[in-house]
Amino acid sequence: MELVSKKTLILAAGRGNHELAEEVARHLRVPLGEVVLSTFANGEIYCRFGESVRGADVFVFQSHCPPINDRLMEQMIMIDAAKRASAKRITAVSPFYGYARQDRKAEGREPITARLVADMITVAGADRVVTVDLHTGQIQGFFDFPVDHLTAVPVICDYLTSVVDGEVTVVSPDAGGGKLARRYANRLEGRGGLVADLAFIDKRRPKGTHNVAEATEVVGAVEGRTCVLVDDMIDTAGTVAGAASLLMDRGAAEVYIAATHGLFSEPAVERLENAPVREVVVTNTLAVPDDRRFDSLRILSIAPLLAEAISAVFAEGSVSELFDGDNV
Repeated sequence: MELVSKKTLILAAGRGNHELAEEVARHLRVPLGEVVLSTFANGEIYCRFGESVRGADVFVFQSHCPPINDRLMEQMIMIDAAKRASAKRITAVSPFYGYARQDRKAEGREPITARLVADMITVAGADRVVTVDLHTGQIQGFFDFPVDHLTAVPVICDYLTSVVDGEVTVVSPDAGGGKLARRYANRLEGRGGLVADLAFIDKRRPKGTHNVAEATEVVGAVEGRTCVLVDDMIDTAGTVAGAASLLMDRGAAEVYIAATHGLFSEPAVERLENAPVREVVVTNTLAVPDDRRFDSLRILSIAPLLAEAISAVFAEGSVSELFDGDNV
């Protein structure tokens, strides 16, 4: 007996950034999968798929938004439910990958939480991961299966090209962000007549502290130029706000801040509103509540890019071709 099977794509979304999931579904031209999610009185999470996923290619969509621990656990439970319902392949789609900052031991007796989350996703039953702009690309090595690492750089650069001109300096807020800054500079160079250069900030973080950093000096040409500060995320904004002030002190004409993930934990909004910044550009990998939005904030949609990547994964196509190979 011969049987010709057909592939079925099911996009199931958790409660973290549901608006982005709906937008991705519209671009894919598929309905969001039926999933019942609720929380017991003691905080435990309940999940049940409302339709058959047997033999399907299931994409479990969950951005690790606040409350991050609940959203992370919710995704694990959804993956487990899909596995036990006989899904053929399960892909964890996490536009923002939580706990990625702790990707190594900076001091003794610390955890490596990026690896811990990778182990959790693996044990839950995922076969693949799709994510956007990890804190460091090496986190992909924590998985023993394929990771499709997307980048929001093309989306953000398309916008920046429309608002800046002349000589631009792409600035990394620390020495470790040089690769990301180079990626931005390569994308901006020559577009609309732009001339892009590189610089970085010498940043010091007091030992044993978190969300505390001091920008001390700029390495690179910034005087009279438009500066674009780039990072993977903005949390409390201490780093980028301090860097923006330093750049203006060193003669920059104006400063833009660009980051993929806008966490905006307190007191980020206050710092960014008071910083000498023309615009703060982020994507919607994380939902930004109304009370954390401000006049200079620009939120770009990552949904078309996510939809293209999911479509390529489903069709067994190349994801790196979407970025000309510049996404690792």
